[in-house]
Amino acid sequence: MSNDQRSWRPEFGRMNVRPRQSVPMHSDNNWHLAHWYEMPREDPATPEVYTYTDAMSYAPGSEVAFHTSATAARWTLQVYRDGQEPVLVHEARDLEGRFHAAPKQAYRTGCGWPVAHRWRLPADLASGFYRVVSTCDRGNDSRFVQHHFFVVTPTDAKPEGRFLLILPTSTWLAYNDWGGANSYDGIDGKSGAEFSPTLSIERPWTRGLVWLPPGAPRLCDTPKRRPLDAPRYTTKEWAFTNGFAQFFASAGWAQFDRHFVVWAERQGYAFDMITQTDLHFRPEILGRYKAAVIVGHDEYWTREMRNHVDAYVEAGGKLARFAGNFLWQVRLEDEGRRQVCYKARAQAEDPVRGTDQAHLLTTAWENPDINWPGATTMGVNGLQGVYASWGGLSPRGSRGFTVYRPNHWAFAGADTYYGDVIGDEAGIFAYEVDGLDYTFRKGLPYPTGEDGAPASTIEILALSPAVRVEEEHDYEGFRYYLGNGKTNSSTRTTPGPTPAEGPDPQRYGSGVIVTMTKGKGEVFCAGSCEWLTGLARGDFTTEQVTRNVLNRFLDRR
Repeated sequence: MSNDQRSWRPEFGRMNVRPRQSVPMHSDNNWHLAHWYEMPREDPATPEVYTYTDAMSYAPGSEVAFHTSATAARWTLQVYRDGQEPVLVHEARDLEGRFHAAPKQAYRTGCGWPVAHRWRLPADLASGFYRVVSTCDRGNDSRFVQHHFFVVTPTDAKPEGRFLLILPTSTWLAYNDWGGANSYDGIDGKSGAEFSPTLSIERPWTRGLVWLPPGAPRLCDTPKRRPLDAPRYTTKEWAFTNGFAQFFASAGWAQFDRHFVVWAERQGYAFDMITQTDLHFRPEILGRYKAAVIVGHDEYWTREMRNHVDAYVEAGGKLARFAGNFLWQVRLEDEGRRQVCYKARAQAEDPVRGTDQAHLLTTAWENPDINWPGATTMGVNGLQGVYASWGGLSPRGSRGFTVYRPNHWAFAGADTYYGDVIGDEAGIFAYEVDGLDYTFRKGLPYPTGEDGAPASTIEILALSPAVRVEEEHDYEGFRYYLGNGKTNSSTRTTPGPTPAEGPDPQRYGSGVIVTMTKGKGEVFCAGSCEWLTGLARGDFTTEQVTRNVLNRFLDRR
């Protein structure tokens, strides 16, 4: 790194360092099962600065409002377009620091801080992901560094040769527990120990979702367990040790989408970006492109988002999804500033239950109360797959896909044969995956359609086993992350109540690579969150398949 890069890259050097302190550790503490979350200290003697923007995306020429609270007297704001070569595009130094308390339920209501800085985006600013970095001097030879982001949307009416990258920001928001809660854990509810069904965008992003240092672990990086070894959850260990969000490895730009963007730029692909909120409110942007791409952890969608993608593909659009975990219906409220998802509590708590809006119930797509299997849009179902390759969740699986149709166009030039396991060294089959109910005929897998998948239009190219539960074993020193033989965020896939006790009736699933025709269009889906690790780690087959899909969908044959 050159000296001029060091002068403006705020992440370089010592950051967020505080004096050492002693904390008691009790023998029955399980840090990986505890809930910790990011909040400002709000101590005038400890310089800090936190910033958020009033929206997740802006068109070129729009004004961005930066809302900030700082216990530092002065602070600096920097914005740069992120990617293979980050580019600094805006800087404001020596801003006055003003403190504003964070509300008790900031995760739900937003922070409500006043505007500290405004920036009018240039009219020709390129579409992309823009990292917002707020820093202040801590007075102990370190700086406090906090990250936020916004996306600049495209304006070109005829984006020839470019694809549209749809960032799964609804999933990012579901994992953001800044202020106390997200869609998985928190300080909400009467007990003060529940997840929050409502989440606000008007707050900072918890540490690790926007930026990570080189070498931060992936959730499934742990070496395969030997017989009788206790399970490990290395990302939880690393997060707690280094002060990052406990969910940093589960979602976000830094751990997922950025790796694809860097790879695509190196490969010479041109593309623009939008958020899922843009897809919800401005579907006309999608309609300009021959091809759309989704990568990483892609779990939460609104009904409107699905309708817009379905219409796009039906009309001839091409959708490439290198992502996993298509699972929950959510609602956007207050013009997209709040996201609602009750998940397994929806039948008991969601206000739309039993009304004429019951089709908007925020539960799983495969739940009988919704009955809109994800496979009708993506070719895969979230609850037919779920977990692989970590903890007690198929811990010694192949970590790659087994190929069954090597002569398909997606494998052209990839040197694949029937029965090959692809991407296993890179670990592309991992974390959360999407599958189908399938059967074998003469050595080839076919969708049965019993899970609501349109079997006649889907072709399974490759698959591997997955599980819906963390299987427990009674051996020395075992502690589980999910545990108890029941699904995480359990939901119904068949009529009747969710069993209160006992094992999940459908314990086993799969992750699949499929193609699907739909109207005049086409869908390709590699149903795994970790597909992009093959790109980041230079896996030959993963790269070749990705190029084949992008080139076909962009008519670059």
